[in-house]
Amino acid sequence: MARRTVIASVLAVATASLASNGVAQERTTDALTLRLPAPTGPHRIGVTTLHLVDRARRDPWDAGRVREVMVSLFYPARTVRGHSIAPQMTAVAARWFTAFDTVHLRPELPESGVDWAATMTHAYTDAPAQPIPRPVLLYTPGGGDPRTVGTAIAEELASHGHVVVTVDHPGESGAVEFPDGSVREYALPGTPDYPQVFRTMIDTRIADVRFVLDQLTVLAAGQNPDAEGRRLPKGLGCALDLGRVGVYGHSAGGTTAAQVMYEDDRMGAAVNLEGYLDHPSVGPGREGELFPVARHGVDRPLLLLGTDGYRSARFERSWSALLAHSRGHARRRELNDAAHWVFTDYAAIAPRLQIAGLMTADDRIRLVGPGDPAKSVRQVRHHVLSFFSRHLRMR
Repeated sequence: MARRTVIASVLAVATASLASNGVAQERTTDALTLRLPAPTGPHRIGVTTLHLVDRARRDPWDAGRVREVMVSLFYPARTVRGHSIAPQMTAVAARWFTAFDTVHLRPELPESGVDWAATMTHAYTDAPAQPIPRPVLLYTPGGGDPRTVGTAIAEELASHGHVVVTVDHPGESGAVEFPDGSVREYALPGTPDYPQVFRTMIDTRIADVRFVLDQLTVLAAGQNPDAEGRRLPKGLGCALDLGRVGVYGHSAGGTTAAQVMYEDDRMGAAVNLEGYLDHPSVGPGREGELFPVARHGVDRPLLLLGTDGYRSARFERSWSALLAHSRGHARRRELNDAAHWVFTDYAAIAPRLQIAGLMTADDRIRLVGPGDPAKSVRQVRHHVLSFFSRHLRMR
């Protein structure tokens, strides 16, 4: 999606306030290592990955292959003893992120000076799950973004008792790494502002999310849906309460989350983190077609969460249409002093990069806004966690 230019303002964010959000920095050799904000819930977290193959569907970006996706599951762990903390990105994914994402997709980020592979999560690889049925939340990232830049929110939700499934959409991300070491590169035949590209992208994402939920049903039934049949964490299937399912996403992922809930009754609640609800215009002066969810509204809870730094006539038209047709089931909220990528891990990382001299003030504002990250990280977490805890009946 096209980015809205944000007028630069004077930044005065004290180092002390930045540190209070849990994002610490240290230097290893000549590269900067960043830490993600610590989750605030009472549960320790486990994480595992699944390689899921949909043999009934061709890949829209490569007709010569069937559709396959990679997902990560974050969940409350029974114990973490003997298990290592997982990195945010693998070494392979970090190399691709540095070579492609920071150059072509998120040019505000520094092309050098950061050791992206050194950023660690707060989740323990393959730790056994608490065998207690938990609400399940599916996350779909923004266009071009890997699922890994949604780690901090996923960990926060998991620490408070949810199972969170983050989904990569191969062909759209800068790179998606598979278990055999192969990497699927970015393959869109144009930008998402092209109407047909955007339509195919959202249709594919919706199908991906619904397929992932199908495979979680397989997992909950005691079978292993992983394409390689890798051993899964003990208790993981028992931790899935598929009677309480929500979906959330950022940007194109927000569009996906709203529309997939409209289409799939298994989704009990959804959060759209600043995703358009219409298609791009097909010509000058012409408004894009509204998605069905905006034309007809929703009959289950939906939160529209935006920022004051990304307002546009397109948002007003499509979001207002949904609100008008939802008979009170949808709500809209807005964050101040924030911009579009405040809903990702960049909310905490970008201000630290600015302090380290690796990002300009203008680029920081353009990416996440001028606000104090201690506040913005807390606000995003609060909105998403409280919404799902309320509407998916946390016990």
